[in-house]
Amino acid sequence: MMVPVRCFTCGNVVAEHWEAFDERANEGDEDPEEVLDELGVERYCCRRMLVSHKDLVDVVSPYQ
Repeated sequence: MMVPVRCFTCGNVVAEHWEAFDERANEGDEDPEEVLDELGVERYCCRRMLVSHKDLVDVVSPYQ
């Protein structure tokens, strides 16, 4: 599975947040917005990229 390394818009490194975000978002107990707040992802473009990537991976992964 492809892990996002950099934000497509601003170029910030987001790979360091991906594992923690993916694990906590899969648990379903926490809102993705709260998880990103706690991880320190503040820029809208980076947040959007992580959330949209998470949604796409869940749809595409059964076909790998």
